[in-house]
Amino acid sequence: MGVWTALGTLVLIAHCVCSQTTTIRWCTVSSKEENKCTAMATAFSSAAIRPTLRCVSGTSVTDCAQKLTTNEADAFSAPAKDIYEMGKKTAFKIATAESSADGEGTTYYSVAVVKRTNTDININNLRGKKSCHTGYKRTTGWNMPIGYLIDSGKMSVMACKVEEGVADYFIASCIPGVPDKTSSLCQLCAGDASGANKCEANNHEKYYSYNGAFRCLVDGAGDVAFVKHTTVGENTDGKGDVWAKDLLSVDYQLLCPDGTRGPATDFKRCNLARVPSRGIVVRTEIDGTVVFNMLREGLQKSDFSMFSSVVYHGENLLFSDSSAKFIPTGTEDYVQWMGVKYYNILKAMDCSSADVPEILRWCVLSSGEQRKCEDMAQAFQKKGLAPKIQCLFGSSIDDCLKKIQNKDADAITLDGGYVYTAGKDYGLIPAAGESYTGDSDGSIYYAVAVLKKSNRIINRFSDLRGQTSCHTGYGRTSGWNIPIGLLIEKGLIRPQKCQNAQAVGEFFKASCVPGADQAGFPSNLCSQCIGDSSGDYKCVKGQDLFDGYNGAFRCLVQDGGEVAFVKHSTVFQNTDGNGTEPWSLNLNSKDYQLLCSQDSRAEVTQYKQCNLARVPSHAVMVRTDTNPNVVYGLLDKAQQFYGVNAVSGFKMFDSSQYDGSDLIFKDSTVSIIAVAEKKTYKCWLGQQYMDALVAMECTGSSSALTSRLLLVALAAFISLLVY
Repeated sequence: MGVWTALGTLVLIAHCVCSQTTTIRWCTVSSKEENKCTAMATAFSSAAIRPTLRCVSGTSVTDCAQKLTTNEADAFSAPAKDIYEMGKKTAFKIATAESSADGEGTTYYSVAVVKRTNTDININNLRGKKSCHTGYKRTTGWNMPIGYLIDSGKMSVMACKVEEGVADYFIASCIPGVPDKTSSLCQLCAGDASGANKCEANNHEKYYSYNGAFRCLVDGAGDVAFVKHTTVGENTDGKGDVWAKDLLSVDYQLLCPDGTRGPATDFKRCNLARVPSRGIVVRTEIDGTVVFNMLREGLQKSDFSMFSSVVYHGENLLFSDSSAKFIPTGTEDYVQWMGVKYYNILKAMDCSSADVPEILRWCVLSSGEQRKCEDMAQAFQKKGLAPKIQCLFGSSIDDCLKKIQNKDADAITLDGGYVYTAGKDYGLIPAAGESYTGDSDGSIYYAVAVLKKSNRIINRFSDLRGQTSCHTGYGRTSGWNIPIGLLIEKGLIRPQKCQNAQAVGEFFKASCVPGADQAGFPSNLCSQCIGDSSGDYKCVKGQDLFDGYNGAFRCLVQDGGEVAFVKHSTVFQNTDGNGTEPWSLNLNSKDYQLLCSQDSRAEVTQYKQCNLARVPSHAVMVRTDTNPNVVYGLLDKAQQFYGVNAVSGFKMFDSSQYDGSDLIFKDSTVSIIAVAEKKTYKCWLGQQYMDALVAMECTGSSSALTSRLLLVALAAFISLLVY
């Protein structure tokens, strides 16, 4: 039945595509635009451009978006910010985009400028610095940089109070137009020559707008200026006003998202955001190429000045006056067209009081967690943190996940395996994560394959066939699940009926896999194990000397195997004088290398680039209708009072008072971190970890059969169209 439903859809699509569009109804947002549109329609008609153009009067972008929905209009042009707002409520497609003569479709780049001599500053250490902004709620000086800092997790905002978040982040600023003129957000502003009009959003404020924000940096008031990519060039090397006459562009640099710096001319790499030019949106039933071709022919064949509004006594009517051409977008999806980075920045700044629930219901799984959660709720409330925490008991993790999915609860902290389940089966997303090292990576460790450097036989994973191997234990993450999942994903082993152990036994000549001493398992999975100090308990999990991380590495050291599957820190903990056991006393880390999943080798220090998978830390999971910035904003503010530096009272990362360990958060947590670009469960877990999990899953063939049936039916459908 599903195949015939799909075929019906295909028939409908074919009918829509094949239908001829004879008239495009263009929506205008003002009487001036209406006048220009009427003149454009006449010019197009005179040039015999098809389809014909008819103008529809609207009152605003929102009104025109509504007219698309109700089939009263077909197309109109709008700025990217308005298209973002449209996307919340309206279904539409992007047909084409405007562009300057360069054909890039970019209005400008938002950049962070610093003095070249200030060598200590980069994009990752702006906290506590002094900042210069073009103006409050202006795109380049406020929305883009603040949105970038929030979205990247460098800045947190509690309860969507963005101004407070900025004041906490920068030690002092000049943000002309900010409501509270007495706050640190106005501290660096200078006003006019007499000192009046300080922090006003007009030219009376010396540090207002693009040139003013740059001057704020030049004068030494601020450490960083948030401007557009042309600002430095317009005020250096002999250009600009009197105050800028001696400035050289080489004395200023841009902060890049990767933590490096670049010259002022390197704005395409070193920018906070690319602000796209206007886009042309069309009704979902309209073929975008028809509109693109119509507009392109209008430029080529008619004498109408599409990118000029002077005659109609306005600016940017129908199209931007600074545009020069229309360009293909390569996609009909507005998010892809404007860029995911720009979209996420807008979304980060789209935080309002409506996104902040009065209560965040945390699902807990034990009486100890319940007691800790209640103390946490009370402690948070004492500091006025928002939203308030309410504790809700769940009988199991699955019960909590169902409660969150059904909106009976809101949040829970989970490890990697359950993050996978929460995302895949319940549609949840990560809102914050734990860090056990203090960095923002969100990793517990990296799973690696270690070789002796002297072993030149093994250079790729296929070379492991017929070799010997050392594993931390059967069913363990870094020693079994990830490497075996990778072997399956690479097609090097093909388990029959999910019998992974049998497939591994056939791939390796011999192994030590503590815990594989099970009935029906290949005996060679235990043949390299040595038991305890007396030779007993061979291959028994927790007893064999080759068990665990150190044991698997010892197995490699003592020639029990040619490869050891461990975590990245295992080599360092047992070499260079760090080992305490006799077998590790004289080991050097430089004598070992890593086998990369990309089928290459690297030094053991290069584990971030050469690993089998990044094993993710625990994450706080929520529904998609919960704003992650609200959750992170709460927890980040809370850890200032109750984090690792808390000396008394409630402690977020200590469960000793509640008869348990790792309650709500792991006790080894150093800090709560933002998810940044890892906004989905797949991104949080990482592709390699995901691949290993998926490869280890047992799946049926029904979906593949359905796909084959659909392909056969589709072929028959196409043949009907042909004949």
